[in-house]
Amino acid sequence: MTAQELFEQIRRKRSFLCVGLDTDLKKVPQHLLGEEDPLFEFNKAVIEATAPYCVAYKPNLAFYEAAGVKGWNALVKTVRHLRDRYPEQFIIADAKRGDIGNTSQMYARVFFQEMDVDAVTLSPYMGSDTAEPFYAYAGKWAVLLALTSNASAQDFETLRLENGEMLYERVLKSSMDWGTENNTMYVVGATRAEELQRVRAIVPDHFLLVPGVGAQGGSLEEVAKYGMNRQCGLLVNSSRGIIYASSGRDFAEAAAQAARALQTQMETLLERGGVL
Repeated sequence: MTAQELFEQIRRKRSFLCVGLDTDLKKVPQHLLGEEDPLFEFNKAVIEATAPYCVAYKPNLAFYEAAGVKGWNALVKTVRHLRDRYPEQFIIADAKRGDIGNTSQMYARVFFQEMDVDAVTLSPYMGSDTAEPFYAYAGKWAVLLALTSNASAQDFETLRLENGEMLYERVLKSSMDWGTENNTMYVVGATRAEELQRVRAIVPDHFLLVPGVGAQGGSLEEVAKYGMNRQCGLLVNSSRGIIYASSGRDFAEAAAQAARALQTQMETLLERGGVL
């Protein structure tokens, strides 16, 4: 999927919402626990309920790996379900991989060739050769961590270098040569909305994956104000605020309502930004 194709989905659905599938077996409604694959049944119901309101899904691999083989199988089934039922959806494997070249080749093969997701989140800390294998797959994306929303991000990401720029700014500038606007996206936390202007000064045309809206307290309006570009350029992720909107039998309906509420806000912001 190219940036233009992703933008067309955003315009068609009037939404730049990404639903995070951080599916924790301990939080799955009790009535699903008797199913053969409760993780997948939960995901399937959430997807069916929220697909009209979002353009992307982002399963966080830690939640599936924690459940062992059953969890990995649930992840594979979730991706296949999306490919079969909603092929227009952009699928991000939130894996945060980043390792030496030959190991990265294996990671890239798993996610892009075997699983067939659209994008993988990567840590760029070890440099360009850790990301290169992911750029070998046409139509696939590397999503590089830039400025995250966790409290200790300041330990490294905002350190000042000798020339005065912050470390995350060096990451942005250096990695621009690794790919293009059609295969490189950056993670910028919603709770760092004030820094989005600095990010946009460096990468004005790239898509940004923005987690932290909702349960983490990020402001959707602030993110749009500082981060939106002419082609939107944003995928804003909400996980817990959508998939755990209810813990009862109405969890799917509650997820739909939460997703619809965000989509309605996004439509207004897209209109205000002159994107629609």
